[in-house]
Amino acid sequence: MIEVFKTYLQAKGSYTAEELEKVTAAAVIKKVRKRQYLSQEGDVTRNHAFVTKGCLRTYTVDEKGIEHILNFAIENWWIGDRESIQTGQPSIYNIDAIEDSEVALISKEKFDQLCFEVPAFNNMINAILQKSFLVAQNRIHTFLSLTAEEKYLSLLEKFPHLNMRVPQSMIASYLGITAETLSRVRKQIAQR
Repeated sequence: MIEVFKTYLQAKGSYTAEELEKVTAAAVIKKVRKRQYLSQEGDVTRNHAFVTKGCLRTYTVDEKGIEHILNFAIENWWIGDRESIQTGQPSIYNIDAIEDSEVALISKEKFDQLCFEVPAFNNMINAILQKSFLVAQNRIHTFLSLTAEEKYLSLLEKFPHLNMRVPQSMIASYLGITAETLSRVRKQIAQR
């Protein structure tokens, strides 16, 4: 699966053969079975994770036991608690696999070293961070401004593949609505 990571890197920047080897050598492939945690609330996140196969989610569980999904990550997406990685503080998030998955893990130390030593890698990470900020900003706007139906239609437009891979209860959690509301919305859309 390191080939998936290598192909991703080549598509995102111009690396010399030596730089590409340096980045891929820093990664360790880990298999994460369906429902297995990559990390749990209270753990300090020590690795950046790139999904080479499967689907994972980041979420919290409130005092009532209700899950609140922050995001999903499929092939060629990054996942992790950046705040925990940067500060060394325990994470407030759980990350687990929705499907049998594989991730390429790069420790914080190696990741920071790569950003310093490999310009293409640093440029790629900066571009990802900028895009992530915009995605988060749009998600907040969607969450605050749109109806349940508009939220669902927006998700289908932006991430059509998630609807087939993720249980509807998790889609509802991600959208901040109940499973019943999502079921009603889907029924209304189907009837049109």
